[in-house]
Amino acid sequence: MIVNILDKKKSIINKFISEIRTKEIQGDSMRFRRNIERIGEILAYKISETLDFETKEIKTPLGDTAIEIPKKNVVLCSILRAGLPLHNGLLNYFDDAESAFISAYRKHISKTEFEIKVEYFASPSLQDKTLILADPMLATGQSLVSVYEVLKKHGIPKEIHVACVIGSDEGIAFIKDHFPQNTKLWIATVDKKLNDKGYIVPGLGDAGDLAFGEKL
Repeated sequence: MIVNILDKKKSIINKFISEIRTKEIQGDSMRFRRNIERIGEILAYKISETLDFETKEIKTPLGDTAIEIPKKNVVLCSILRAGLPLHNGLLNYFDDAESAFISAYRKHISKTEFEIKVEYFASPSLQDKTLILADPMLATGQSLVSVYEVLKKHGIPKEIHVACVIGSDEGIAFIKDHFPQNTKLWIATVDKKLNDKGYIVPGLGDAGDLAFGEKL
C-alpha cells in the first residue's frame, strides 16, 4: 500500500485541518461540514493525478483541440454517516462518478471492547472499476476492513483509493495488512496515538456528531 499524507507538504489544507480540530470553531456544524468537504476536494484532486486518462477531441468556437481527461470508471463509496461531507467533496470533483453507501458502526461489548456492525449497503458493480472509499477517521482501521470485506461481494476493483481526513499509525498499519497491494491511502494528517477506547488522540472528537449533531 502506498500512503500519501498531505500535510507533510505545507498547503491550504493545513488551515482546514486546524479549523476542524479547534473546539471553538468545530462547534459550528455547517462550517465543520464545509471544511471536511474542502478537504475532500483536495483529496480528489490528488487522487485524480494518478488515474487513467484518455484523449478527447473537443470543438471550441474557434477550432478543434485535444485534451486528456480521466476515464469514467470511478465509484465513490462512503461510510455513513460521518462520511457524507467527505463524499460531497469528492463528488464535487468526480461529478460523473457512481456512488455507493454503506453503514458501519462500533457495537460496544464493554467500555474498551467493540465489534464492527455493517447493516446497510447499496452499490453498483465494482468489477474492474476505480473504487474511492471515503471515511474521515481512520482510527483502528477495523471499520474500513469490515467494509471492504462486504464491498468485495460486488466485484473486485481494478484499483482502490482510501480517502481519510485524520488517521493513526495503528490504523494505517492495520489496513496495510488487510487491503490489496494496489491500494493507495490519501490522508490529510496522521496522529500517533489511540486512547483505550480506540479513539484518535488528539484527533478532533466524533466527526459524525460534529457534522450532524450528537446521537443518542
